[in-house]
Amino acid sequence: MLFDGSMHQLPDTDPSETQEWLDSLDSVINVHGKVRARYLLSRLLEKAQQSQVSFPATVSTPYVNTIPRDHEPWFPGDEHIERRIRAFIRWNAAAMVVRANKNAEGIGGHLSTFASSASLYEIGFNHFFRGKDDGNAGDHIYFQGHAAPGIYARAFL
Repeated sequence: MLFDGSMHQLPDTDPSETQEWLDSLDSVINVHGKVRARYLLSRLLEKAQQSQVSFPATVSTPYVNTIPRDHEPWFPGDEHIERRIRAFIRWNAAAMVVRANKNAEGIGGHLSTFASSASLYEIGFNHFFRGKDDGNAGDHIYFQGHAAPGIYARAFL
């Protein structure tokens, strides 16, 4: 049982009352449906909050398509051109790693690190990261070290 945000084994001080509550929930679901049960549970949680009864957060959000397509913001760049530039950067990074592997084996992991994050870096470079201007300090960006070949490849372009 979860209590105060930590796991604790709490004894059930009134098992028959607990069973009555569980039976009541089953009855509501069977007679009135899951929507009604959800409503009643929501009201109970509201009442518990008003009575300052603490309980763990029950926040849950979807991970895929959290923004409906019709609510997505307009993309500020040219997706086709940016995709092509990313391809050139990945190619340059791959060439850099292949060349480096001729001198010392085992550098391949650097390539996969950048390849898996290239889109994130490029969106950041093109649309989010800001330099010093208008008296602002500018963004301080700390790159994952193994992504360095991709960052160097971008600078080369």
